Amino acid sequence: MSTPDAEPARFRKWKRNRPTEPEPGVPEPAVGAPSTDPDDLAGLLERPDPAELTDDAPVPDGSVVRDPGPWTHRDVSANGIRFHIVEAGSGPLVILLHGFGQYWRSWRYQIPGLAQAGFRVVAPDLRGYGDSDKTQRGYDAFTLADDVSGLVRSLGEREAVLVGHGYGGVTAFNTAVMKPGQVRGVVAISAPHPIRMARIRRPVPSDRYGRLLTWAATPVWPERHLLAGNAALLERIVRSQSGPVWKASNDFTETMAKMRQAIRIPGAAKGAVEHLRWVARSPLRTDGHRHREALASPITAPVLHIVGDADRFTPPSALVDAREQCTGWYTLSTVRGVGHYPAEEAPDLLTKMIANLAGRAQPS
Repeated sequence: MSTPDAEPARFRKWKRNRPTEPEPGVPEPAVGAPSTDPDDLAGLLERPDPAELTDDAPVPDGSVVRDPGPWTHRDVSANGIRFHIVEAGSGPLVILLHGFGQYWRSWRYQIPGLAQAGFRVVAPDLRGYGDSDKTQRGYDAFTLADDVSGLVRSLGEREAVLVGHGYGGVTAFNTAVMKPGQVRGVVAISAPHPIRMARIRRPVPSDRYGRLLTWAATPVWPERHLLAGNAALLERIVRSQSGPVWKASNDFTETMAKMRQAIRIPGAAKGAVEHLRWVARSPLRTDGHRHREALASPITAPVLHIVGDADRFTPPSALVDAREQCTGWYTLSTVRGVGHYPAEEAPDLLTKMIANLAGRAQPS
């Protein structure tokens, strides 16, 4: 595998000219001061570790994500492509949408728990990830909402409760806006409402999500960087945003080995970046304008918004504007002691919270 190129000129220019005003209430280091924080996201994205410049593991195929367990693996056609899904249980449909760099396995604790609680649970590998199709296009908000809508229909259902983490949560919000008749409820975990990213605004150094989007907007470099060193960057990103208990556990070590393997499936790194690339590039384009117009419609389904109090990537303060976009039942719940990955850091609690919302969302 080839080594990553030097940073593109466009990326170097951004680093020279990026605005220096901090977000209100967020302390900012002195301009030009080098970061000494090993969890500094900007540093992770801008400075490749020397260990990331070599690759020695064989390239995996999509079958590596089909782990055995109390669930069933199968393929489903929806919106013109093939999705790999994991399924368990029977009852009202709950669809679990993973976040950046992940795949269905991020819900390994919730799948059996929700099935036992009386729900039909489906966790797909999203477009471009895992063992689902890796398309060249289709990573815009509209197509991804159509993907979820198509999955609901292909599963023989009329509606579902959508649960999403990170960018999967953003897709759940988008689908609830664009396909309201198919969405009974939303659980968004560590995910801002999409209006926050859809607005035209200048990036600021203290905005971790904005820095990730700026990185993703750069052509070619991000996917090469993500793959280099057997996907070492992915582990560094996840580790930097996880709570201390989980990242010190054997579960974290096993999870990172599997995530690094899955992102190296041919096309998966590009698919992961393309999800973010559209968000980063669209605000100034026609499709971004259409997206903002669509988001003017409020979400009427019940919404449970969940965030870890140690989440530095999507802190609770980044979610406060979601309430005004939701005209139905809405609750923002903060989980103590966890970072950006509550479903894996506090799995039993998250399963219970999801089940409670899914039950509330069903017709009386």
